[in-house]
Amino acid sequence: MKVPLSWLKDFVDIDLPLLDLASTLTMVGLEVDELQVIGLPMPVVQQIPSGDPTLANRLRVKLSGLPWDPDKIVVARIDEVMPHPNADRLVLCRLNDGTQEIIVLTGAPNLYPYKGQGPLPRPLKVAYAKEGAPIYDGHQPGQALTTLKRAKIRGIESFSMVCSEKELGISDEHEGVIILDDDAPTGAPLADYMGDAVFDISITPNMTRNACVLGVARELAAVTGKTLRKPAPVLAADGASIAGQAAIQITNPELNPRFVLGLVRDVIPQPSPYLVQRRLRLAGMRPINSIVDATNYVMLEIGQPLHAFDYDVMVARAGGKPPTILTRQAHPGERLTTLDGIDRPLDSFTELVTDTAGALSIAGVMGGAESEVTEKTRNVLLEGAAWNFINIRRTVGAQKLQSEAGYRFSRGVHPALAEYGVQICIDRMAAWSDGQVAAGLIDEYPLVQVDPGVDVTPADALRLLDIRLTAQEMAGLLTRLEFTCRIEGETVHAQTPPIRMDIGEGVVGRADVLEEVARLYGYNNIPITRMADPMPRLRPNPVFEIEERLRDLLVSLGLQELVTFRMTAPEKEARLVPTGAPSSEPEYLRIYNPITPERNVMRRSLLASVLEIIERNTRLSDHLAMFEIGPVFLPHPGQELPDEPRHVVIALSGLRHLPAWDLPDPQGSNLDFYDLKGILESILERLHVPGVTYAPAGEPLFHPGKSAVIRSGEAVLGIFGELHPLVKEHYDFGPAAVLAADLDLEALQALAQPYYDTAPVPAFPPVLEDIAVIVDANTTAEKVVEVIRKAGGKLLSQARLFDIYRGEQIGAGKKSMAYSLTYQALDRTLTDSEAAKIRQRIVQALEKEIGAKLRS
Repeated sequence: MKVPLSWLKDFVDIDLPLLDLASTLTMVGLEVDELQVIGLPMPVVQQIPSGDPTLANRLRVKLSGLPWDPDKIVVARIDEVMPHPNADRLVLCRLNDGTQEIIVLTGAPNLYPYKGQGPLPRPLKVAYAKEGAPIYDGHQPGQALTTLKRAKIRGIESFSMVCSEKELGISDEHEGVIILDDDAPTGAPLADYMGDAVFDISITPNMTRNACVLGVARELAAVTGKTLRKPAPVLAADGASIAGQAAIQITNPELNPRFVLGLVRDVIPQPSPYLVQRRLRLAGMRPINSIVDATNYVMLEIGQPLHAFDYDVMVARAGGKPPTILTRQAHPGERLTTLDGIDRPLDSFTELVTDTAGALSIAGVMGGAESEVTEKTRNVLLEGAAWNFINIRRTVGAQKLQSEAGYRFSRGVHPALAEYGVQICIDRMAAWSDGQVAAGLIDEYPLVQVDPGVDVTPADALRLLDIRLTAQEMAGLLTRLEFTCRIEGETVHAQTPPIRMDIGEGVVGRADVLEEVARLYGYNNIPITRMADPMPRLRPNPVFEIEERLRDLLVSLGLQELVTFRMTAPEKEARLVPTGAPSSEPEYLRIYNPITPERNVMRRSLLASVLEIIERNTRLSDHLAMFEIGPVFLPHPGQELPDEPRHVVIALSGLRHLPAWDLPDPQGSNLDFYDLKGILESILERLHVPGVTYAPAGEPLFHPGKSAVIRSGEAVLGIFGELHPLVKEHYDFGPAAVLAADLDLEALQALAQPYYDTAPVPAFPPVLEDIAVIVDANTTAEKVVEVIRKAGGKLLSQARLFDIYRGEQIGAGKKSMAYSLTYQALDRTLTDSEAAKIRQRIVQALEKEIGAKLRS
């Protein structure tokens, strides 16, 4: 939210330097992200804040335009506009700069209507730059700095000028000079009158009451001890009464607890005062006309969104009778064209403001086009209301319609502001549009907001905040924030003010109130204390421990961790199904209010999320090795909450090694199935998972013959392999193979052994021997090793496959498998005869169990 300093000063006296002010706001919970300075000299902001020295490094300070020299750029008064004797498109202005009267030459088209009228009945206040003033050249593109010098233009000497917004660096507008409001003080430095600073503040959801200038001023007044000046109507409501001119019917008070109407007659929509337009622009809104600007101005001022209807249009819709406003939910198939010109279908839960002829606006979000205020509007019916914030939030999400009103109502606006906002706004409308305020308001308040009262004591502050305060001191701090406090002994009875929607009841309310005490006391004033109680007993957390252990292992193997969204869309996970393969739509856990339509369900597959990241990075890196650990969400029939099994997913693609001058193959070779298998073997070995076996997998996600299921005994640990080509074509991968593994973390956790036996390092030398056997082509290496280990017994310490050969010498349907065998005893050096006996047992077992023959 953007808050101009000049606007804040309307409500509270401010004498802090800008950076100290930003620090004060930040420390009270209103974090200032950026400070924009307009027209003020930079030394004003180049001061280190005493409250938060780190803020100077974090805060973005932005200088808009150029500083306005207080001696050379001032407010001036034009008393007469005269024709130029030698040019039709130039005029001469008789101008007073507060010290002297001079003639100034200008070609501003918005001064032409005053030419030749003689002395003006109402002098024009303008921004005036004297000789030698630095300004931007209004006739050059961009911001071309120049200095005013004397020159003759069509025979008239010119040395100063009346300025446009572009020449002062306010905006790119240069078609006319700035016409200031009548109360601008002649001769005053323009920097004093119009110079400003804009604080860009992040409003957290629990402080939505401060999404307005008055809210920020209230916090400043409370923390600095200054008096808060609240806006109040200044015009008399002396027009004919509003009674009988309209009626209100609220269908569901739960969705619309309060609705207030005010009436302004005989308005003339026109440009708002310059100060109003300028403040709206500084706050990020576009001025439209004096009626619409009044609603926006009051919304930004006090935080109550308002909506103006053309009263005559509503009377016409009611058949010439006083209109009846109804608030209800949308009917099936109902539609409304909103102010942005979009014809919107309405959901059944959407709350509407309607009349007897149909919908007028989407409640709390945006008005309808038919009843909007135009240049022809002469009578305005003004709405101020309170809405159920959950319903508004749901409507904003469903309509994908962001608005300033929706932002505030979706976070909660107190019903008390509805009446106050209407009173202030109709006063502004009448003053800026020459209208007349109708006496009275129409106010329907069927569901009165009950503001909680909370009891707190100094003991609570000591226990929760570790600060010592008396009851009187606590009440004093809370009173600054407009709590009504009553002290009984050591108890402070704090009544929540009618602006707050964030204070709970009971224990929650006590914590909320003490948070307010802490904010005003100053977080930086709360002492740092050591824990006096003994540390709680450390309890094991197996889930956390296995995840951290896996992260460490995978990172040590060269993989990079990912953290992806847990929300996804069914279409994204459908890409895991090969083209042409039969598939059915699985049941998803759907999100009622998704943050984006592309993420409307909870994921069922962690692999789909990881492959999205691989896809995005394929063209950015030649080597990708990534993993993620996290849950998936599987709805369970008859169960309110889903099952959330945790998975570990690994994905590889690209080169095994990046090209380097010292590699045998400088171009590098691609990662393949065995690279992934090696990573998995390392993980399972370091987790000491017993009895791990690998078997061919028939999962359609993976390439046939290049995938495997991992088991430990009867338990399935996961599956891995190369993606099927028909799955790979659903992604924008490169030509390299994409390898992936999906492991069940619960199964790994159950089988991982945190405690395990170790063996001493052998002191005696091993006997090394190679053996090659011919087996059937479909015999697995797993089976061969199993037979070798069983026959070799305890003296066989290692059996490693190092070669596979197929060819005519072996015979059709056969293959040769060569193993490196290591025999070793812990208590002696084996003899040749002992090694020969072991070899003989192995050869005999291979021949007997799998029909293998020793290859000579």
